[in-house]
Amino acid sequence: MNDQEGLAIAIEEAKTSYKEGGVPIGAALVSRDGKLLGRGHNMRVQSGSAIHHGETSALYNSGRLPASAYKGATMFTTLSPCDMCTGACILYGIGRVVIGENKTFLGGEAYLKQRGVEVAVLENKECQDLMELFIKEKPEIWNEDIGEEERVYSKEAK
Repeated sequence: MNDQEGLAIAIEEAKTSYKEGGVPIGAALVSRDGKLLGRGHNMRVQSGSAIHHGETSALYNSGRLPASAYKGATMFTTLSPCDMCTGACILYGIGRVVIGENKTFLGGEAYLKQRGVEVAVLENKECQDLMELFIKEKPEIWNEDIGEEERVYSKEAK
């Protein structure tokens, strides 16, 4: 499976999450021999979960696999992975992370590289447009997803 095919699966997942009212981040985990191991999308809103991001959902949906299944695998994700998802990729020895876009959010890419993970950013406009639309429509949910407090400004502070 090439990068465009892997990312296309992740984009399908992101669109599913958006249609369900969730954060539009999707992911797909593909083995080194091109087999789809798991796919998923951010389910924090839909399932009331603190940890079901796109990448963790793809890992969850891949089921219980031996460590060897993850070695050399590629995680395709529509958005630069947060610290939690970065850690999950490192923990399972995923060798490569392909990112749709990192303009709306820059996650742990430097740490992935530091730990020997190959990182590729495709600068996909569809991924970026979908995230920008969601952030504009539901900034409070986006802030919650990335662990930020909603900022409230008083009239005096303006």
